[in-house]
Amino acid sequence: MRVMAQMAMVMNLDKCIGCHTCSVTCKQAWTNRSGTEYVWFNNVETKPGLGYPRTYEDQEKWKGGWTLNKRGRLTLKGGGRFQKLLTIFSNPKLPSIDEYYEPWTYDYATLTDAPAQEHTPVARPKSLISGKDMKIEWSANWDDDLGGSTANTHRDPILEKLDAVGKSVKFEFEQTFMFYLPRICEHCLNPSCAASCPSGAIYKRAEDGIVLVDQDRCRGWRMCVSGCPYKKVYFNHRTGKAEKCTFCFPRIEVGLPTVCSETCVGRLRYIGLVLYDADKVLEAASVPDDHDLYEAQRSVLLDPFDPEVVREAEKAGIPRDWVDAAQRSPIHALINRFKVALPLHPEYRTMPMVWYIPPLSPVIDVVKETGEDAEDKGNLFAAIDALRIPVEYLAEMFTAGDVAPVEGVLKKLAAMRSYMRDINMGRDPDGSIPEAVGMTEEEMYDMYRLLAIAKYDERYVIPSAHAEQAHSLEELATECSLDYEGGPGMGGSGPFGEGSGSPTPIAVENFQMLADRQTSDTMAAPAGKASRVNLLSWDGKGTPSGLFPPKSQGPEQVEEPTTPDTSGDGSTGEGGTGGLTGGADFR
Repeated sequence: MRVMAQMAMVMNLDKCIGCHTCSVTCKQAWTNRSGTEYVWFNNVETKPGLGYPRTYEDQEKWKGGWTLNKRGRLTLKGGGRFQKLLTIFSNPKLPSIDEYYEPWTYDYATLTDAPAQEHTPVARPKSLISGKDMKIEWSANWDDDLGGSTANTHRDPILEKLDAVGKSVKFEFEQTFMFYLPRICEHCLNPSCAASCPSGAIYKRAEDGIVLVDQDRCRGWRMCVSGCPYKKVYFNHRTGKAEKCTFCFPRIEVGLPTVCSETCVGRLRYIGLVLYDADKVLEAASVPDDHDLYEAQRSVLLDPFDPEVVREAEKAGIPRDWVDAAQRSPIHALINRFKVALPLHPEYRTMPMVWYIPPLSPVIDVVKETGEDAEDKGNLFAAIDALRIPVEYLAEMFTAGDVAPVEGVLKKLAAMRSYMRDINMGRDPDGSIPEAVGMTEEEMYDMYRLLAIAKYDERYVIPSAHAEQAHSLEELATECSLDYEGGPGMGGSGPFGEGSGSPTPIAVENFQMLADRQTSDTMAAPAGKASRVNLLSWDGKGTPSGLFPPKSQGPEQVEEPTTPDTSGDGSTGEGGTGGLTGGADFR
């Protein structure tokens, strides 16, 4: 047993309202730079639909992920080293800009500088690639709310797969279901993007399992884009480097959730630490039957309460507070205790670590349309069994087509609603409801609390990195340096705004930009610019310089400049520190 730690995420799709707040905040934090206009580390798709990039789920076309060869050994679907060598200068398995979308802006000067006239001026869309006028035909969320439309969904790879096996689906989606699917990089246990990279630029961090791109090693071969079946590695055509979701590792290292999780309106995301047996990953990813992949991956995840697992974790150098965090992890509870979270496309054999709780709402809606009680246990269970589309569709997404686990999850969610409804209505709880789905009453209430009313520190159980790891973390961050032009390792703008481009270690986010933003005209004003206090961006701690008039000490005395607050705690003066140095504590 070789115990390793992995940061993971679970998303409850019943709570996603498709507001795209996560996408926008991620965009502003990480890809609001030249060369990344089309890049969305986080995007929200409407299902059924084509996804982003279009038809990315069709691995017969894109050749992403892993497959088993004739000898039953795991091999890249896009070919091994020899195939990579043959196509290294001309990789044909790449999405074109049409599969993504041609990014655009608008000629705003036409509006702002137009003279008074009879007709209202119109700002034409301008391509950010060619600079010419263009017609907008697609974007990252173009099929938003089009789950029942035949305009695009007839090309949905999952629907085509269902048709191919004789499970024809009628195009009556407006009467059945539609749901949203937020997606980020899966930070897989068996990442095919890393295996596809000829330069070895993509690596998986040993301490927390986050998959990153070493910008210094990346040579722009773009094999990682082809190798990722989720198409969550992007190519920056300005820098010639690959980029991908970083799981907001500067925030994770100081115990904060990712930007997409922090800003999620529906509070549907859960982040926590899980322990897994690294020696079992290859075996689990190589099981012959695709239907066995879900249980195989679950078996890789270890029970953090097992004394043997705790001993092996300590031998492996995993800190005790990390083991405690794994025991309190909502991820472990949702995947292995309650068994309601499922992996996205396990048939790709990458062992993804961003899991999903399938939506129950479509089932509820169908029952309501009949005029029956939508939360009665009998009605709900019968609807799950009889519903024509969602179960098979969801099974193709989360269990490689195996319907039984999806039905089991939906029945647990339905049982939770029925059980808690009796309690909320003041009636005696019916113990037969949780028993019918193999749960105790205590487990069902715990699941309800986690899914419905969990507090911030219950949804995000993120152990901070240790001060004694500071040096190695900074070295890792240097290897993953984003010090290309415009990146946070260079002067100027970075993915966290103007302040994040200063030469401070990216390994530990010190929120240095907060001090600048407290006294800036804009959210990212350059240093030295005439500024004012901006209370909208004030963190509420300390007294920002300039908030109150200076104390007059005589006509000839001049106010002494105050040292900017770079500590993140609102304090000023020489004692403030801009980040982690030496043995300083993260907190």
